[in-house]
Amino acid sequence: MYRERASRLDEAVVWQRTQPAAATAQRVLPDGCIDLIWFDGELLVAGPDTAAHLATGSPGAGYTGLRFAPGIGSAVVGVPAYELRDRRVPLADLWPAARVRALTDRLAAAEVPSVVMEETAADRLHQADPIDPAVPWIVTRLRAGVPVSAIASETGLSERQLHRRCLGVFGYGPKTLARILRMNRAVELARAGTPFATVAVIAGYADQAHLAREVKALTGVPLSALI
Repeated sequence: MYRERASRLDEAVVWQRTQPAAATAQRVLPDGCIDLIWFDGELLVAGPDTAAHLATGSPGAGYTGLRFAPGIGSAVVGVPAYELRDRRVPLADLWPAARVRALTDRLAAAEVPSVVMEETAADRLHQADPIDPAVPWIVTRLRAGVPVSAIASETGLSERQLHRRCLGVFGYGPKTLARILRMNRAVELARAGTPFATVAVIAGYADQAHLAREVKALTGVPLSALI
């Protein structure tokens, strides 16, 4: 079972998942986000994925997560996003051990662990340098299908400079992020019952075959299997 709610933090979502009784892996789609996950007395950081991640666990195991919008999570965890790409890293490997122990003790005693996670993330964002306003703007432009070359021109950067900037905050370059954002939009439309041919047009694919290839490449399964 999976459920989520908007976080009290801007640009974040709180989610909870319970591992099914059947021994099946859960397919987590790439979304350009970094997550902080509380599970079995440990805090993990899930980096931005370039392809679907198959999450496994004991039947009935519970997970609580705080998912940050693309470009936000690196400021919370304090490391460049590319260092976390396609990785699941204990928070204790990134923060001082004493700080992590104190935080896990608070989480273990909390009636609602997600509240403690939100408070911690808010404190980290308050202490960090302000988020570059260009970060959410780049995401918005990519979601709108604006070519990377045009975005670079609008920001006064070369495509190479834009790529380097994106690596630090998103974990990968703008072209990869654009593919992932477009794929998630397509899956969302398909799950709402939109015909695949129409999904391809709305999401900005050349045709339905292009949609099928991209979804399979990024998730490992056909679009029909995802919905």
